[in-house]
Formats: sequence, C-alpha cells, structure tokens
Amino acid sequence: MEAIILAGGLGTRLRSVVSEVPKCMAPVCGKPFLFYLLRYLAQFKEIDRVILSVGYLREIIMEWIPTIELPFEIAYAIEETPLGTAGGIKLALQQVKGEEALILNGDTFFDVNLTELSTTGERNKEAISLALKRMTDFDRYGTVNLDKESVIEQFQEKKPCKEGLINGGVYYIDLKKITLAEFPDKGSFEKEVLEKNVAKKNLRGYISDGYFIDIGIPEDYQKANVDFSDLFK
Repeated sequence: MEAIILAGGLGTRLRSVVSEVPKCMAPVCGKPFLFYLLRYLAQFKEIDRVILSVGYLREIIMEWIPTIELPFEIAYAIEETPLGTAGGIKLALQQVKGEEALILNGDTFFDVNLTELSTTGERNKEAISLALKRMTDFDRYGTVNLDKESVIEQFQEKKPCKEGLINGGVYYIDLKKITLAEFPDKGSFEKEVLEKNVAKKNLRGYISDGYFIDIGIPEDYQKANVDFSDLFK
C-alpha cells in the first residue's frame, strides 16, 4: 500500500502565527506537524511507500526528512507551480506503483483505521472512499449526506450546522475504478473530482470517531499544540 500526503499548501491563513515554513512543517509541541502524520502512518504495516506532494518551500521538508527514521520509502511529487489539491493528487498518483492509494491532507490529523478504510474501499464498487467525521455545532465545514448503503449522495456547502458528517480529508482511491484522466491538472479535488463523481454514485463514506484536527486556522493550530501534548506523550 502507498500513501500520499498533500504537503504543498501555502498556509496563508496561518501566516500570523507560523511563517517561513510550509504549513505541514508548522511546529506542534516542538515537532513539525508532518512528524505526527508520518508517525501515524507508521502504525500500519501494509504501508511501505509514502509520496509527499510538495511545492511551496519544499526544500525545508526535503532537508528534514533524512533526519528521522521511517519504516517506509519516501518519494516526492514536486509542484513547480501551485496545482491545487486535484493537481497535486494527480501528480502524486502518477508515481503510484500499485492500483490503490491512501491520501491525507498535510494540515489535517484524523485518526482513522486506514486498514479498515482501504479494505472497505477495495471490497465495494465505488472508486473513492472518504473518511467522515461526525461533528456538532460547527460552521467551518461543509457536510456530506449518505444513503442507506453509505454511498455519498450529496455534498452541502459550509453553513452553521448543529450536527453533521464532514469530509475528514483522508481518502482511499482504487485506481482500477477511476482513471487519471478524470483528474484535472490543476484545481480543487473536492470540486473537480469528488462533486463530479457524486452523480456516478462512485463515492463511499466511511465514518470514524477518531480524533480530528485541521490546523489551517490559528485557533485550531493552537488547539493542536494543547491536544498533542496529551495525545503524544
């Protein structure tokens, strides 16, 4: 199994508290956020290769990686210009050697059982499985609606919500069921790939109650610094 981490984000909303490093390298409890993502992936013995989709200030990532010990191979998909999430994923998928891949956002930690996610995705007919998180009292995220078979039937825009399922930014893609031609060279993965596949009933939701944090805004970045001191003692 191979995993892709999208680590090319500019992190513009974090500039007030973190600058001069890519967002995935923002320090949390003394270590780059990316350290925790790689440590998480290392729990899953079937993952033997990780592709980092990098762009902005990528040299910082590439210089840091050799300083840590990892149980899997690291490869890079390099964005010379910003490609958006869809383009970054497509670029990285071109380096995947097998027929399946896991995808994680480099600014999000979602404690999903990746073995279950991939097994569920492999045995069903849908091309992409999304890890979903149930949340209450939020307005930062859009919501995801499932049918009774857990097939995704609708993505709803961001709005104040009492309760709902959100896209947690962790995906399993079965490359036997979707082609790279369906991914644009540049653009939003959510808009250009996921939303276009809803009508095809080609997306499956996998609900997880694992810990979730997105450090994309200063408030949640500060929360990660508090939470991780307990989670990763």
